[in-house]
Amino acid sequence: MNSMNTPCYTVAMDLGVCQLRHFSISFLSSLLSADVKLDNSSSGASVVAIDNKIEQAMDLVKSHLMYAVREEVEVLKEQIKELIDRNSQLEQENTLLKTLASPEQMAQFQAQVQTGSPPAPSTSATPGPPSTAALAQPPSHSAGPSA
Repeated sequence: MNSMNTPCYTVAMDLGVCQLRHFSISFLSSLLSADVKLDNSSSGASVVAIDNKIEQAMDLVKSHLMYAVREEVEVLKEQIKELIDRNSQLEQENTLLKTLASPEQMAQFQAQVQTGSPPAPSTSATPGPPSTAALAQPPSHSAGPSA
């Protein structure tokens, strides 16, 4: 399969690299064919000119690639920050749910975890744990007028 016809990926970094590769190949070919003419009288100068053009092209490719990498690193840092925040929130919710669960509910959960079975729908008359929105609010401690 021709590498020029390979599909680009949908991940931002892969897409950027793919676009950069196509840009770099077309840029290099146009740059190399633009001003360099080979003839027998100036073959040494032509080789130097080609080397200079290749070096310029590689510097340009390097700067574009570094830019794409820096951009991707910033996106990944933001995703990591969001995931850390989400993980912290879920850990707090998990801790709260564990403290509110009855010993029977915890035993049932542990049994489900050990067998790897999905949680069975509750058919008993005992109420389930409160919703997450209700759990996120701190309980009010108003037991009447204080003295």
